[in-house]
Order: sequence, then C-alpha cells, then structure tokens
Amino acid sequence: MPASISTRRAFLTGRPMVETAVVYPPGVTEQSVLDCSGCGKCSEACPSKIIVMRSGLPTIDFDRGECTFCGTCAERCPERVFPPATATRFPHHAVIEDSCLAVNYVDCQACRDGCPADAIRFRPRRGGPFLPSLDADACTGCGACIGLCPTASISMRPVSREVAHV
Repeated sequence: MPASISTRRAFLTGRPMVETAVVYPPGVTEQSVLDCSGCGKCSEACPSKIIVMRSGLPTIDFDRGECTFCGTCAERCPERVFPPATATRFPHHAVIEDSCLAVNYVDCQACRDGCPADAIRFRPRRGGPFLPSLDADACTGCGACIGLCPTASISMRPVSREVAHV
C-alpha cells in the first residue's frame, strides 16, 4: 500500500513528491498489521520517534531517524502485531543511487559515518573521491544512512534471495 510522502528535503531540492512503499516497524508483516487496533502506543513509546501512525497503522519514517531495534514498540503493543522475539533487521536493505555526491566526484562519506552496522564502505577510485560500496548482507535496513545523506541518494529495496540452480 504505497503512501505519497513529501519531505522538507524534497521541497527544498525541488524534487517531486515520492511514491514510497509502506515500511512497518521491525518484525511487523502485512498479515500481522491487520491485528493492529491503531492505539498508537508503539509510536508513543519509540525512543527514535520514527514510528508514525498513518491511516491507523504504524509505519516507519526514516527521515526522522533510525531504528535501533530496541523492541520498545513491541513491548508496548497490546495486540498481536509484533513477533514474540525482537527483530534485528528489516526485510529491505539500503541502495545508493547515482545521485550520490561521491559518485559525482564530490567527497562525502556521511552515510558510512552513520551506519551502525558498518555496511557502507568506501573504496579508492583513481582521480576522484572514494566510491561507496554497500554490503547488502550486513545492512539491517535501519535507515540511519537515509537522514544523513545530503542529496537523498539512498533508498531501501526489498531483500531478494536468488535461488541456487543445481
């Protein structure tokens, strides 16, 4: 269920409103969110203040900050929306787009500096600043890099596992 979101950064950079997929709190699935009563206790309890109630359902807004996977939202939920064990990753990972400053020969490593999982590294490039390299397996999808990127060049993509052919 896509939601239309317009951020202050999008307005200031002249970017149009962006269609984004809805991201639920860690561990919450399309099925389990149907049990949500819309009480908002998870949103109130979130220490990062990234859980936002949209249409009566808890969603994540990474422009507000990152998920620390603390589990407070799950503890405060009176319904069966969250899994019994605290989730430690999202079913998506970060992707660095071509509009990245480093890709365009401007030195920037803000995403690397803010990544708690050390999933973003920079490798040397001849004749220019280091290039970002993301380890999708190490990325937890916490969103720490999104709010730090000055050009909004980081997005989230679903984790896809290729099936091995025998």
